[in-house]
Amino acid sequence: MKRWIKWAVALAILLLVVGGVLRALSARKAQQQALATASAAKDQGLVELAATDVVRAQTRDVVQGLAVSGSLKAVNSAVIKARVAGELQDLTVREGDFVKAGQVIARIDASEYQSRVRQARSQADSAKAQVEVVQRQYDNNKALVDQGFISKTALDTSLANLNAAQSTYKAALAATEVATKSVDDTVLKTPISGQVSQRLAQPGERVGVDARIVEVVDLSRLELEATLSATDAMDVRVGQRAELQIEGSRQAFSAKVVRINPSAQAGSRSVLAYLNIDNMVNTGEGKALPLRQGLFAQGTLGTARAPLLSVPVSSVRTDKPAPYVQAVENGQVVHRAVDLGARGSAGNEAVVAVKGLPENALVIRGAIGALREGTKVRFTQMPNAPANVAADAPASAAAPVKPAP
Repeated sequence: MKRWIKWAVALAILLLVVGGVLRALSARKAQQQALATASAAKDQGLVELAATDVVRAQTRDVVQGLAVSGSLKAVNSAVIKARVAGELQDLTVREGDFVKAGQVIARIDASEYQSRVRQARSQADSAKAQVEVVQRQYDNNKALVDQGFISKTALDTSLANLNAAQSTYKAALAATEVATKSVDDTVLKTPISGQVSQRLAQPGERVGVDARIVEVVDLSRLELEATLSATDAMDVRVGQRAELQIEGSRQAFSAKVVRINPSAQAGSRSVLAYLNIDNMVNTGEGKALPLRQGLFAQGTLGTARAPLLSVPVSSVRTDKPAPYVQAVENGQVVHRAVDLGARGSAGNEAVVAVKGLPENALVIRGAIGALREGTKVRFTQMPNAPANVAADAPASAAAPVKPAP
């Protein structure tokens, strides 16, 4: 009986110990959950931004202008055509080959035209012999007329025969020159230096007169034909520059207005302006021609330039009645309403002039999306501060617009 009591007491003590351990574990788990909840509540609404996710509102040299686009076209190009009919021979150049001005690129079988030259020369020799015969007859008749043996009418007939023979001889000489030129035309030469862009015929093929054989383009000078409305064309001048983005190239290319068509296009009343692009680029191995004819180009033709307090166009939001930007002040997101001004470009970025922001204010780029006002911000790397930070300075007034060079 006493042994049973001892076992009961031991079991009760064990149950009490186990219950205490369980209660301690439960309390510790609840404490950890409370700490986690408090930490989550503390970090709720915190946004981490990189230095590249913000931009400073600064006074930039903004180029205002017109949007232009179109395909690139070589200033100098030539289509080499057959000037005589015949079998094409010795055509060895292909697309991409470089050729020089005056280089022989193909020939047309000249055997037929050489035979015509021989025929024309034989006819000319025969006509020349006939002239000599008629000339002797005229000289004899003239002497007889002077002696009174024949009438002047016979002399006039001899003179007419001499003139006819001389005309026949001259026509034969002209026919010889034409035949000789046809032989020269069987040799096809390129009139300009450049690259072969198209080969439109094959060796052994019989081609007709004016058949297209090869097209050659000079890529050292390209131009963009920009179509402008009548209103926009009033602000365009020869010498104005444009920054162009070319299809397939990350590099921006500079172009200059070199010509403006003096006549408007029929129907649309648009005006054509021609922008010249220098395609010669120096590399470590020499000069290269990176651009190609037919590539699409677009950019802005600068018609005016002015220093304006501006931000990227993409950072301005319009999901409220008034446009605003998302600025970072004291580690929080603040929505600042702005008045928009002139648009333009600064470097390779589209910007817009704004009022209502202090100079050097940190503005969140548009790619980040909408953030609630008051959201805390933490930077993984602080953006570079400008040399003279004037956070409390008023927004700069718009400067007078200067014509673009």
